[in-house]
Amino acid sequence: MGELEGKVVLVTGASRGIGAAIAKRFGAEGARVAIAARTMEKHAHLAGSLVQTAKVIESYGGTAFPIAADLADSAGLDRLVEQTVSELGPIDILVNNAAAAFYLPFTKVGEKRFRIANDINFYAPWRLSQLVVPSMVERGEGWILNISSATSTLPVQSSFKEFDGLSILYGSTKAALERFTAGLAAAVHQDGIWVNSMAPVGAVPTEGTEALGVVPDDALAVAESREAMAEAALALCATRDEKLTGRITFCTPILEELNRTVHTCDGKTALASPLENDAAPHR
Repeated sequence: MGELEGKVVLVTGASRGIGAAIAKRFGAEGARVAIAARTMEKHAHLAGSLVQTAKVIESYGGTAFPIAADLADSAGLDRLVEQTVSELGPIDILVNNAAAAFYLPFTKVGEKRFRIANDINFYAPWRLSQLVVPSMVERGEGWILNISSATSTLPVQSSFKEFDGLSILYGSTKAALERFTAGLAAAVHQDGIWVNSMAPVGAVPTEGTEALGVVPDDALAVAESREAMAEAALALCATRDEKLTGRITFCTPILEELNRTVHTCDGKTALASPLENDAAPHR
């Protein structure tokens, strides 16, 4: 029996990258997974789609329910939860992974991009959490995981980098997400609901980050694999440790703290390291 056997999970931004890896790993552990993103079948420029993610989950013996959704559409958030509950049942685990990343000079960030970034990176997790918490309270159990970013940390004056300025919008929304995480954990911990955030230490090479082409070399030097992010997410969403909530965590450190071995997304093969460039299978 898998760690999430019988659980209903909603993962946003699951057509590719980190979200797809989390959805696959959770499906392999027995969860019934609703996967949401804008790309149902094919993106104009990026590889990956909900259909492809669903096929992989099903090949692992899991259950996947793809839902095309624009998380910048506030009305669509309600529909997303309604569709998930109607098809799979009450949501036990919510993974807020979808994100809009714009790396631009401060003076070049217009109102449209500002609103999209805040709508997807902050309001969508806020509203989706509002929608799933009541049923979690009724059942006395639930998990919410917000996927954050190392850009949320404060730039240090002695080592300012160009990227610190370019990531001002993205980093600000992720900082807000982390404050929301801690506050929500405080609000619902007595109801048996675990709320945490988790981010890569540096970067995770994905279709999206590669297309942006602005991730600094020092972040890529400690790049963690998608499998590592999925394993850390699983550890945080399978926990029943009452003290493991309200945490602003990072991938490799939380894996080390919990003595967790990274596996391939099907859960069958242990990997040598959480790092992207050192993740060969154990022989």
